[in-house]
Amino acid sequence: MARRYMAAERPDHTLQASALVNEAYLKLIDVQRMHWQNRAQFFGVCAQLMRRILVDFGRKRHNLKRGGGARSVTLDEDLVVTAAHTTDLVALDDALNALATVDPRRVRVVELRFFAGLSVEEAAEVLNVSPDTVTRDWRLAKVWLHRELKKGKER
Repeated sequence: MARRYMAAERPDHTLQASALVNEAYLKLIDVQRMHWQNRAQFFGVCAQLMRRILVDFGRKRHNLKRGGGARSVTLDEDLVVTAAHTTDLVALDDALNALATVDPRRVRVVELRFFAGLSVEEAAEVLNVSPDTVTRDWRLAKVWLHRELKKGKER
């Protein structure tokens, strides 16, 4: 799941799929005696964790206390994270939080499809809805998020 998500990320992203899995695992083991009801619940929780990890990563990159405006200098120039892409992830999280006040299920669909990389059928299983509902929610969420992100850039 992490490899599929990271493959869709920009090539200069410093977080690797294995690091994303490790971070998610560390958060999962903090959950005291979680009794997983099924595979779908597990993937749903993993999708939320990956979203939080990636957004936290993006926010930390731009935290002014840590020199967020300065360009990182590394031994491997291919690993430098650009400000624009990390800001996009933070803006996406802000837009998802706004969408959650209107339609929480659509946010879950975005988490499962975008962050966890689940198929429509897998997301439908996690949410206990039909694949058609997931497809409709996915389409409407993308339009809503596109509009919100566009508004944010105009400000």
